Amino acid sequence: MSVDFQILGSSSAGNSSYLSTPETKILIDVGFTGKKVQEMLKTIGQDIDDIDAIFLTHEHSDHCIGVKGLARNPELGFFANRDTANAIQAKMTRKAYWNLFETGTTFQYRDLEITTFSIPHDAYDPVGYIFKHEEKSLAWVTDLGYIPKLVQEKIRDVDILVLEANYDEKLLDEDTKRPWSIKQRIKGRHGHLSNDDAFEFISTVNKPAWKQVYLAHLSRDCNNVEKLRNLFSSLLNPHNPFEIEIINPYENPISSIALT
Repeated sequence: MSVDFQILGSSSAGNSSYLSTPETKILIDVGFTGKKVQEMLKTIGQDIDDIDAIFLTHEHSDHCIGVKGLARNPELGFFANRDTANAIQAKMTRKAYWNLFETGTTFQYRDLEITTFSIPHDAYDPVGYIFKHEEKSLAWVTDLGYIPKLVQEKIRDVDILVLEANYDEKLLDEDTKRPWSIKQRIKGRHGHLSNDDAFEFISTVNKPAWKQVYLAHLSRDCNNVEKLRNLFSSLLNPHNPFEIEIINPYENPISSIALT
């Protein structure tokens, strides 16, 4: 039996990924229009009608804009905590089929065990997820200003880690599109992880269980793959115990991994 994972797209412009097990097919976030999500799924041989549920991290549009169009399917369930569901539903005329959970709880959905945990970001009640099937596990952790100790402990023991590396500090400082207040928000404790933040965490964790690490949610204006490749050069070698893949914000679908 296998767990298949594919990042459909990840950047400051939109985020979504596909996860399947023998009994379940889900999406994690839908930060693209419903039509675009369906197009992305078709490129990997999947169809939106085969998706059982969508798990949402928070209400910002680059993670949830697709809910409006996808809610036309009455059999498609949307998982979120109450604050996130309320914030998304308030902008919609069509009622989505919500499955609510309390942040910090672990629950079962078909053959997946889902653990939710709070992350520091400027949303109502943003969460990270750990999805586990039998002995295989994946953590989805984007949109956070720093990595609290509790989160560090939770995500060090997963097989696949998707972690934000949102911006290069120099590029952000020099950016002319964003006012000073927005730059301060991005750098703040409830903003986003910088490249340096991601590198410090990944390079200092003692004996993590990771087999694969994805660096995701890159800013299209204030980051690039080459910046990250240079920073992580010491870890991008065959002797490193886990592989690192940098998600190009201009490509989708991005990559896939099968754990058998």
